[in-house]
Amino acid sequence: MNQTFPTLFISHGAPTLAIDSSPAHEFLSGYGESLGMPSAIVVLSAHFEAQTATVTSGEHPETIHDFGGFPDELYHIVYPSPGEPDLAAGIARLLDAEGVTVRKDDRRGFDHGAWVPLLLMYPAADVPVIQVSVDTSLGTRYHYRLGELLAPLREQGVLIVGSGSATHNLGSYFRGAAGDASPPWVTEFNEWLAERLTAGDIDALLDYRVRAPHARENHPTEEHYVPLLCALGATSGRFSATRVHHSYEHGVLSMDAYRFDKA
Repeated sequence: MNQTFPTLFISHGAPTLAIDSSPAHEFLSGYGESLGMPSAIVVLSAHFEAQTATVTSGEHPETIHDFGGFPDELYHIVYPSPGEPDLAAGIARLLDAEGVTVRKDDRRGFDHGAWVPLLLMYPAADVPVIQVSVDTSLGTRYHYRLGELLAPLREQGVLIVGSGSATHNLGSYFRGAAGDASPPWVTEFNEWLAERLTAGDIDALLDYRVRAPHARENHPTEEHYVPLLCALGATSGRFSATRVHHSYEHGVLSMDAYRFDKA
């Protein structure tokens, strides 16, 4: 009988998370072992956007170094987890059956939103990994529904991971505007998010752009927020949320991670 895994939201931060010692690095390095070994991992990453819902379907996806200006060491990292074409085809059928236009892509590899956290969680790279794209033009409710459509995979022992960032203002990050201290516009949003997740307030989370303090400052664009909604949708209804990690990088990037269990 397959183990039913929780769904996860992980803040993946900068690609240097893979190599630099930090509280988030240390947390992720032991977290996969605590969860156990899934039959496969499905990742919805902020760095895989497509206008048509796309499922990676190659047998041996490459490691994509989709960033610039970072230490040379990062560009030599390979995360060689296999793909799972049969599971990818099953995901495509799930989405198509519910009216979602979907395509399979057997050439796309793993972006850093997928391989950086998985390198720490499952360093042996022996679990098949599939990515499913997001599309911010379709709004928050689409992404929650996308998670709902993927929920049956959990009964097959699949771990569903939304990989984004609880806060993500790169302009402030690169300017170093906050130094090491987190300004109120970051902490107030981050704690609002934690409170609404703990309360199971889906309506507020879907309408966060209006309801949350400093929403647009923390998410000038939404690609790092919507993977959270995918992870929530995959719980199939009522859920309990646990903040399993809490830290900040350079003051403005929340590295918070959440586990969602069906209530």
